[in-house]
This record gives sequence, structure tokens and C-alpha cells, in this order.
Amino acid sequence: MNYKKLFSEIAAELESLDDKGKVASYIPELGNVDPNKFGIHLTTVDNKNYSLGDSNEKFSIQSIAKVLSLALAFKLDDEKLWDRVGVEPSGTAFNSLVQLEYEKGIPRNPFINSGALVICDILVSRLENPKQDFIEFIRNISGNPNIDYCLKISESEKRTGFRNAALVNFMKAYGNIKNNVDIVLDFYFNLCSIEMSCKELAQAFLFLASNGVHPATHAEVVSVSKSKRINAIMQLCGFYDEAGEFSFKVGLPGKSGVGGGIIAIHPGKYSIAVWSPKLNKKGNSYKGMKVLEFLTSRTQSSIF
Repeated sequence: MNYKKLFSEIAAELESLDDKGKVASYIPELGNVDPNKFGIHLTTVDNKNYSLGDSNEKFSIQSIAKVLSLALAFKLDDEKLWDRVGVEPSGTAFNSLVQLEYEKGIPRNPFINSGALVICDILVSRLENPKQDFIEFIRNISGNPNIDYCLKISESEKRTGFRNAALVNFMKAYGNIKNNVDIVLDFYFNLCSIEMSCKELAQAFLFLASNGVHPATHAEVVSVSKSKRINAIMQLCGFYDEAGEFSFKVGLPGKSGVGGGIIAIHPGKYSIAVWSPKLNKKGNSYKGMKVLEFLTSRTQSSIF
């Protein structure tokens, strides 16, 4: 595949694309981002790299980090994980309390907020220094020691995170949170604050395109079976209430974040990260979704 030519075509396509999205404002610090930023980076499993725009500029990856926390918790807790969180699409808002009450404190999947909070609780139980150990995990798989949390963003999330506090306390009442809720929330807010560039994201997620083994280091991040299952959950649950639409139009496993980032995986071929801060009504990057749809349509590289 001539990705260099494809990226030139994407650049031409973007010139005529009207970006109708709006930057996330419910987390105040995210509202300060330049709405016109755009970056894209594709890394193949044989370590070829292709970039466009602001691909080296760091941004808040937000919920994309939930895939990496799931990978680490799945590695540590194995199948016991699924006693506490499901693998089904939610069908309701990512921060729904109604569904959580109906299902007696068991979140529908690991990517809605309640599910990610359960994953954080597992990591708090299993890691000696949860925040430090988790960021080291990401640094190791990305090959970049400079990846870190953003204090400004985590503090901004803490000041406005009332719904997340309600979710974690609600699950605590059902016995599905084992640790102190303030410690779990602190870890969760920091997890969502991690800053990475498109290039760093694409490289960090490459293990999911390569059966759980990172091609650059040859280290097994997760087993073949776990890699397959994480990709499946991304396919079904990675885009809030728009996962079906993303599968229909793009046809790749992926995960979005309200910072405007999207990571997508083509197993056996590549990982690709896109960043454009303006979000559509479902909370996904408007331009990012369009670019990935163009990419898989133009190359006929959907997994279906």
C-alpha cells in the first residue's frame, strides 16, 4: 500500500471538508485547546511511519487510555476480570447511572466510565504504586520515557467529576469497588489526563496490530487471545453511542477520546492515530471520523 500517496490524498480531501464539530467544554481545560489542530500518524507492523499535520504535538488522550488500562488489568487479573465488568455495547450514555442500577453495579463494558472505574479499582489493588506503575507500562510499550500525566487536566477533571464520583460510590454500594473511592477516582482522573502525540499513540498501540507482541521490542504486552479480545471490545464499544456507525463506515477496531483523538487498529497491518479537537454530537472527533472513513474506503482496508 502506498501510504505516502494516500496521505497526500487525505490532505487534499481535508481542504474541502467543513469541520462542523465543537471542542469539549465540560472539562474546562480541554476548552483551551486550539480547535484547528489536526494530526495523523500511521505505523505499520514492519515499522514504516507516515505522518500529516500536527502529528508530533501532544494532546489529552482521555478515554483512549482506557484501552491501555484494560490491557494491563487483563494481563494481571486474567479471566476474573469479567466477573466485574461486561463486554457488551452499552446502548446508553457513557456515564449512565440508570443502566448501572438496572444491572446491579456491573458495568456493561470497560470503556464506559463505570467500567473504566472498575478497571482502575483492579489496578489499584494489583499495583504497588498504581499511578507510577501504569505510566511506566505506557512508557515501556511506546518506547518513550517522556509520556506523562497532565496535572492541569487531572485537576480540571476532579473539579467537575461529580458524575464519576456518583458512579464509583454507586458501585461501592454494590460491592464492585474494593478500594477507597477517592483513591480510585484520583487514579481515574490521572489516567484520562495522559498526554501523547499521534505518533506516540500509534506506536504504543501497535501491539494490538501484532497479536499482542510489540514489533519494535518483540516484547509480549498481552497474549494472542487477549489481544484478539481487546480488539473485539474496541470494535463493539470504542466510540460511545457511535460504535456501530464507526464499524459500518470505517470497519476497524478503535477507541476515541473527548480530547479529539482516535486510535484505530488494522490487525496484521498497522495502527493509526488521528487528532482533531472538534467533536461531533456523539463526542467523537468529527474530522477524525471522516478521515478514517476516507482511508479505509480508499484503500478497501476494512477488516470486513
